[in-house]
Amino acid sequence: MGSAISRRRAICIMAAAAGLPLLGHGGRAEAATTAITWNGRALGAPATLILNLDDKAKAARLIERVVAEVSRLERIFSLYRPDSALSELNRTGAIAAPPADLVSLLGASRDAWEATDGAFDPTVQPLWILYAQHFSAADANPAGPSEDEKRRALSGVGFDKLRFDRDRVVFARPGMALTLNGVAQGYITDRIVDLLKDAGVANSLVSMGEARAIGSREDGGPWRIGLAASEDAGAPDSILNLVNRAVATSSPDGFHFGDSARFGHILDPLSGEAPRLYRRVSVVAPTAAAGDAFSTAFSLMKGAAIRGVCERHSDLGVDLVSTSGAHARFGRIG
Repeated sequence: MGSAISRRRAICIMAAAAGLPLLGHGGRAEAATTAITWNGRALGAPATLILNLDDKAKAARLIERVVAEVSRLERIFSLYRPDSALSELNRTGAIAAPPADLVSLLGASRDAWEATDGAFDPTVQPLWILYAQHFSAADANPAGPSEDEKRRALSGVGFDKLRFDRDRVVFARPGMALTLNGVAQGYITDRIVDLLKDAGVANSLVSMGEARAIGSREDGGPWRIGLAASEDAGAPDSILNLVNRAVATSSPDGFHFGDSARFGHILDPLSGEAPRLYRRVSVVAPTAAAGDAFSTAFSLMKGAAIRGVCERHSDLGVDLVSTSGAHARFGRIG
């Protein structure tokens, strides 16, 4: 199989406060007078929290609460922890009395699934397993899985085959499995934002894999977010100004099946293919979960279809770079 999974999106966080330099992925920066920066990980992705607080003790207590909350949510959403609620669901096909956060996230996922006519679909996991198993074989056909194999995997894909409420989550047919990798980092970001707001934080930038701004910078200026198609990009290809908004970025180059770059990890739940339409797709939205889900779906959709979704959802904005290098923007960016 190809290189190990590191991350499927990349966002550079820039100019968090006056004098604060560019933050790389997982790197540290010297904080300005009132900016306190924490770097860690959430669901395997680099995570950053920038707090504009003079009270260092309060900031330390908040960071402890953030770390505990991220850990709690990982025990629900992680695809790779055998003790997570998601892993139990995929093993058994049903769970009773599911965590409230799982039900909430599935509700948000259903909204994105409906808005994108099925392009966003967390039940795509059987297809991902097919590609992973195919390319892990020593004699793997570089052309990818056969059409028959894809059809069989697709028989277990479809969000309409998932039943959920506060009492249970159930797969309606055998062979189904769920991945929340296309939305959970955004959801965790939103939960951390809620935690900080409840604690009275009025100015912060939170990135638990996706970024969301609380208010503006302390000096009144917007938070500046640099966008790039890969974690190791030397510089962002575009910069956004955010105030009380979120941004999420998806790129097929985050992980590849096989030794070539032909098959990225963003798989189409409708066709079973791994199309390469864009170098990256970034979505600005009111919440990080919405941005996360729509950036995943838009990676599979043509420009006209993306524009149509933005016209129906006026709170969304898109900044994307096609495989040819063309840069386009739709909807509400600022």
